[in-house]
Amino acid sequence: MRNVPRPEIRGYVFQKERTLPAVDLLKRIPRFKPYRVIDLGCGAGYTTALLARRFPQAEIVGMDLSEDALEVARARLPKINFSKFEIGSWETGSSTDPKPYDLIFSNGPLQWVPRHHALLPKLLSSLATGGRLALQIASNWQEPNRALMRMVAVDGPWTKKLLPIAKTRSSTEAFESYYAMLRPFCRSVEIWQTTYVHSLEGVHSIVEWMKATNLGPFLEPLDEGERRDFLEAYTGELGRAYPTQSDGTVLLRFPRLFILARK
Repeated sequence: MRNVPRPEIRGYVFQKERTLPAVDLLKRIPRFKPYRVIDLGCGAGYTTALLARRFPQAEIVGMDLSEDALEVARARLPKINFSKFEIGSWETGSSTDPKPYDLIFSNGPLQWVPRHHALLPKLLSSLATGGRLALQIASNWQEPNRALMRMVAVDGPWTKKLLPIAKTRSSTEAFESYYAMLRPFCRSVEIWQTTYVHSLEGVHSIVEWMKATNLGPFLEPLDEGERRDFLEAYTGELGRAYPTQSDGTVLLRFPRLFILARK
């Protein structure tokens, strides 16, 4: 998994908007008393704090690949155990994490993890019987802000550098695929999609949002001049795709896929 810049470390930008899906997912989890809870891809601990408030009796664990984000999380939540690990290679049963979890929660980072058909069975194997798997995965692959990144990448002097990145497919599967992966092993599976509409202060705000996530891999191979020109071209395309509203804002659509399964 690419160790891309995380929004938590880049000035905590748009944190309210990024945390809202976690709040909504938590509301859908029925009342129960988990003994162990893990926040996969916890970043700087915003969703971890929500989990700690919802389940004060539980042992809460946060896991992320970014040491910078984990340092912030540890400072904010000193009583919670945070560890550095890649989601794709994590599983319980080791000497350091031998017990299963009653709730495995993840708000967003699974979009960076490939091969979900292999990942989800592994997550289920780390879940106690009766435990719950609660996931939110970005489902905005076809939205203009992402499609335009790929378009600009293949139409400029940087094409040779960026074509392999532009051709990379999203990790998010169709909802039918997730249901097929989970249903044989779970008592119940709920899948739904919510499209959030964020009011932002102009297309430059969309650029800043994307710099913290999907735009990072496109900018990384470019030199300073190429990066400036790429961002200028991308911003221009965004301006045509996202018209300015009467109050000066632009509206960013963001579909997100939710999964709530009980083992």
